[in-house]
Formats: sequence, C-alpha cells, structure tokens
Amino acid sequence: MRLSKIAQFLALSGLATFAGIAAAQKTQLLVYTALETDQLKAYQEGFNKTNPDIEIKWVRDSTGVITAKLLAEKANPQADAVMGVAASSLALMDKQGMLIPYAPLNLDAIMSQYRDKKVPPAWFGMDVWGATVCFNTVEAQKKNIPKPTSWQDLTKPVYKGQVVMPNPASSGTGYFDVVAWLTLFGDQNGKGGGWKYMDGLHANIAQYTHSGSKPCNMAASGEFVVGISFEYRANTNKAKGAPIDLVFPKEGLGWDLEAFAIHKGTKKLDAAKKLADWASSKDAMLLYGKNFAITAQPGVAAPLANVPKDYEQRLVKLDFNYAAEQRERILGEWTRRYDGKSEKR
Repeated sequence: MRLSKIAQFLALSGLATFAGIAAAQKTQLLVYTALETDQLKAYQEGFNKTNPDIEIKWVRDSTGVITAKLLAEKANPQADAVMGVAASSLALMDKQGMLIPYAPLNLDAIMSQYRDKKVPPAWFGMDVWGATVCFNTVEAQKKNIPKPTSWQDLTKPVYKGQVVMPNPASSGTGYFDVVAWLTLFGDQNGKGGGWKYMDGLHANIAQYTHSGSKPCNMAASGEFVVGISFEYRANTNKAKGAPIDLVFPKEGLGWDLEAFAIHKGTKKLDAAKKLADWASSKDAMLLYGKNFAITAQPGVAAPLANVPKDYEQRLVKLDFNYAAEQRERILGEWTRRYDGKSEKR
C-alpha cells in the first residue's frame, strides 16, 4: 500500500516520468573499427555486461578505409574511440597528435611488445592477426596445382591467374603482407628484393581485393585456388566446410595488432576510458582468443584448430614505426606498380 502511494505521488509530481527518461538515456560512444562484422555483437555484449549505460555506435570498414577516414577528419574529429584497427595505423595517428594517451586498468597484463612504449601509452593491442594462405584443395587437384609452402612458390608460373590478395591501400591485411615482404626480402626505397618479389607475384595475381577476408572467401568458394588472407577468416571458412587447407609460408608471416585508442577530441572521455578498461581486460581477451591464436595478454587464447603451435615464432619482426612512417611512400610505390589489377569499388 505504501509503495502504491509513493508511485502515485511520483506520477502526480512528474518525477516518475523524469526518472524513466533518465533511465532510458544512454551515453552513445562512436567507435571506428575494422573488426570483422561477425565479431562485433559478441564484443558489444561483453562490454555491456559491465557497462549497460553505454551504447556503442560502430562505424565499420576495412583498415585502410577507416585509417583514411580518420586522417581526413583530423581537423574535425568524429570518433570517440578506435577499436580493432591496426596498431601501425594508430602509430601513424599518434604521430599526428590524434590520440589521447591512457593507461587502462589492465595495462600491466598486456605484453610489452603488444602496446605503445610510451607512458601512458597512446594505444594498446588486443590480439594479433597474421597472414595465412587459403588453398582450395579441390580446385587445385582439378587444375593439377601443387600446394605452396613458401611465398616464393607463389611466383611460379603454375599459379598464374590463380592468386588473389588484399590491396594494401584499403586492407590492413594487405599492408602487413607488403611490409613483411619488404622486411624479409628488402626495401631499399623501391629497389630491394621485396619489390622484386612483388613484381613476380603480380604476374600471377588475378585480382587485388579491398578486403582482407575476400581472398579467402574467393578461394573457399572455388573461384580461385589461392587466397592470401588471415587466420581468422581461414579458420572460419574451413569450419564451415570449405575445401581449403591453411598454409603458413615458411619464410615468415606478416602480422599486425588489432589495437585500441581513445580519439582526441572526444567529448565522452569517461565512457571511452571505460571501453578501454574493458578492451584490455581478461574477459575481453577471452573473447578475442576465440577468434585469434595470440592475444595481447599471454596465456589466454586457447589453441586454434589448423594454426601451428609455433605460430607466434613464425611472425616477422615488425617495426611499427617503420610501418607507420613509411606508409605513404610504400603505398604510393605499390599503387604505381600494381593497382591496375585492383577490383573496382
């Protein structure tokens, strides 16, 4: 009876309506991301378990597109945070003063090689995503094409017209492939062995796609025999029954970090910090580990099917500063040489 009278009083006074509006209002956080679309729901639900009053509005595209969008908006920033975008891109934005350094609650648990070296860091890693070649065994048998074991194999005439890979200007996967080849075989400002390798590979390329997932999807469907992609998409397609083998070229694997940063200019700093705290937490790492073999916190990810146990040791030695500082030059040279085979937008 007493509760009923209180409710009547609140209704008459208008306080109940006010309380209802206040409860319904959530802080909206605009987050730019290159995360795979089929990952977003789980991550958002995981965050909302501890922060139900913050609603994430995602702006999602491939890494190169998101990076270009953020750089274009530098004078008039829109994003509150950046999540699941390549660390090499965030390093570039940090150099341009576009990020707010922040040490999340779980920073100490993140391995030093997977976070910005500054204190506090401008960005921190979530997980590693690395190169994997998707090889369609059924189509290969029909065409009598052998399974490659190395990057150099893919320059052999037998693969002509059967290889697809991501365009590095639009895809983070494509960019870490190019950086890896330059690291492994040499750059020398466009004259090194890495460029000679890409010349040879280009002769066999059927198309450069604007997505890191698409080459594996094309190989999985049998459109092409070889798709240069990354392990999450390769494993997902194989789990769905696609007739593909995962190949990890023996010279070494390109990779980058899916990483997090708070964007300078946000008017919702407290909410962005809460997302950073969650993104660095063990709960979040467990979710990342369902998709990727290596998380920024060690010992969290369970072994993934089809991914070798020494996967982390196969990654090339990546210099994030080199990848960030040389990005414009590398992409300019790549575009000049090879863009003629890129898919149309």
